[in-house]
Order: sequence, then C-alpha cells, then structure tokens
Amino acid sequence: MSERITEAAVAKVARLARLDMTPGELEVATAQLADVLDHFADIDQLDLADVVPMTQPYPLVNVLRDDEVVVGLDHDEVMAAAPDAVAGRFRVPPIIGLAE
Repeated sequence: MSERITEAAVAKVARLARLDMTPGELEVATAQLADVLDHFADIDQLDLADVVPMTQPYPLVNVLRDDEVVVGLDHDEVMAAAPDAVAGRFRVPPIIGLAE
C-alpha cells in the first residue's frame, strides 16, 4: 500500500460503525490497520503465477451416507400416543388468539 491509513479515516469508519473510540483507541486501531494493510501489500508482491488456486488447503470429501428407504413410524400408533389428536392430526394449543 503506497499510502498508510490515516487516523482520520479510522475515525470516520468508527463513526459510521457507531463505535465510540477514545483518542488512544483510535491511535492503536490505526497502527493495527496499517500493519494489516502493509501485510496485504507484502502478499501482493509475491509471485503466485505458478500457484494453483484452491478453496481448501486439505483434500476434503463428503462423508454423507447414501439415502436409504427405511420403514417409518406407524401413523395410527403415533396418533394413539398423542395427547390430543383430531382427524389424524396433532391438535396443539393456539399461539395467537383463540381456537374454535
């Protein structure tokens, strides 16, 4: 980065983010952000022409199992265990307003 970040720029971003920073905190944040930007400038100078782009540094594979059809619960058995069932469905207390 040819130009270091200014304390005024950090103060403006802090104000936009609704952060109340003391002058000491602004000074520290400005120095830390300048260090980060300098590091990015160092990375920009690297010759990465022969580096293959990647999304993960480790070869990952999905560990999902295959879908298998299995026998589910018996509808009548589940409804028999329900505290309140009407017409083959669970009846639940109303959340908003009153039910009929």
